Amino acid sequence: MREILLVTKGHPYEREPFYALFDALDNVNWTLVEQPAAQALFSEEAAAGYDAFVCYDMPGIEFRPDGPPLFSPPPQQYKDNFLALLEAGHGFVFLHHAIAGWPAWPQYADIIGGRFLYLPAELRGTPRQDSGYRHQVTHQVNVLSEHPVTQGVPAQFEMTDELYLYEVFEDDIEPLLASDYEFSQDHFYSAARVVVDGKMYDNEGWQHAPGSRLVGWCRTYGNSRIVYLQGGDDPVAYANPSFQKLLANAIEWVSGAKD
Repeated sequence: MREILLVTKGHPYEREPFYALFDALDNVNWTLVEQPAAQALFSEEAAAGYDAFVCYDMPGIEFRPDGPPLFSPPPQQYKDNFLALLEAGHGFVFLHHAIAGWPAWPQYADIIGGRFLYLPAELRGTPRQDSGYRHQVTHQVNVLSEHPVTQGVPAQFEMTDELYLYEVFEDDIEPLLASDYEFSQDHFYSAARVVVDGKMYDNEGWQHAPGSRLVGWCRTYGNSRIVYLQGGDDPVAYANPSFQKLLANAIEWVSGAKD
């Protein structure tokens, strides 16, 4: 039985269907801790009772009704403890909006393998436009490689979920899943228009380069196994059997680094 710490807070979600997703996973016991309280458990001693962390959180962002969001870096002790966990081989699964977390900590994007940008920013020395989003997209997901995370998942499956036009560090990751959707600016809405101007579903005049089709990957950072799954916005996605299988496999694989 795998013991996982499920970390949430920072982005709204439908709690009961989300918790039901984890209740339904075989061979998984889960404990929920919200940010910022979860930061106290990001240490080798506190994390010893967990095989892996599953992060569905978005820390370091304060949204405001009267201006752009404020970004704050994590405390230094938290960063040191987090990096020590990675060197110790502790596993992490990051889901959906977690890729937007800690925007003021560049290394966090390196750990996950990409970044969703709420505002235009410099990323790895290059100016980048704010990212795009599109809700309730029905698309086909293709498995790109045989891997423990994709074991038992159909080679192609349909999913309805929110998609991102975001930054993916393709040279640093092992691709697992790709969508057949068109990741271009005409098919997405600007994140900055929402958080700065309060305009949902707006992309007029917004310019964004074509983006990555990757919606799932894995990598090793330090001695730890990392998986990012872009899916998981709402109950429709939670109920998708292929997504459930991917999540269960990801938890098992990242936990294996400690065996």
